[in-house]
This record gives sequence, C-alpha cells and structure tokens, in this order.
Amino acid sequence: MLHRTWGAATAALALITTAASAQAVAVKDPVTDSRPLSAWVADLKADAPQVRNAAAYEISGLGPAAAPAVPALIEALDDPAPTVRFPVTVALGEIGPAAAAAVPRLKKMMDDEVNDEIAAAAKRALRRIQPEAVSSE
Repeated sequence: MLHRTWGAATAALALITTAASAQAVAVKDPVTDSRPLSAWVADLKADAPQVRNAAAYEISGLGPAAAPAVPALIEALDDPAPTVRFPVTVALGEIGPAAAAAVPRLKKMMDDEVNDEIAAAAKRALRRIQPEAVSSE
C-alpha cells in the first residue's frame, strides 16, 4: 500500500514539474496567432515588407511580454518601408518601459522622420515608454 502511495506521489510530482517547465518556456517565448515570439522576430527580417509589417503588429499585440524583441525592433526602426517602421513604433510603445533602450532612436525619429505619421507614432511610443523623454509642447 505504501509503495502505491509513494508511486502516485512521485507521478504527481513529475506531472507538476513538467507543467511548471512548460509554463516557464511559455513565459520566455510568448505565443500569438499560434507562433512563438521568436518566429515573429525572425519575420522582422523577411524579404517581403508585408511579412515584416505583420510581424511587428503581432509583436505589438503581446505588449510587455514582447520585451525580448526590443533589440530586433530597434533594428527594424531603420527598415526602408514606412509600412514596417510604423508598426514597429507601435510595438515598442505597447511593450512600454521595458523598451527603454529604444528611447534614443525614437527621439531621433520624432525629430528627423520624413513621414509625419511615423514621427507622431514615435512620440506616442516615447510617452508610453518614458514620458519624461518627451518635452512638453
């Protein structure tokens, strides 16, 4: 009897450990639209601007959980397609304070961006990431 109880307890512990490990992996690489964040980050370098655009919007939907994507998003701020730069600024804003590394680049975009919509999006992102970085007007 004791052997069966011990076996059941061991099986339960193994199940809990497996579930906790799976949850830890999920936290490290959140999923949206059935794909992990790492796949969307890889899509930021795709050949087609539509794929890069979709990736940026999917990343933005993850909010603060997408913080591991910040370096790739900062790099994507230099994308030649405005249709990609815009959702990248949205994604950085949705990530919030964890995207603080993007502040210098967003400030530059706010001042130098040729596209007014993207400059305004950079300013909105700055307000969500580091409000004091945006001077009062």
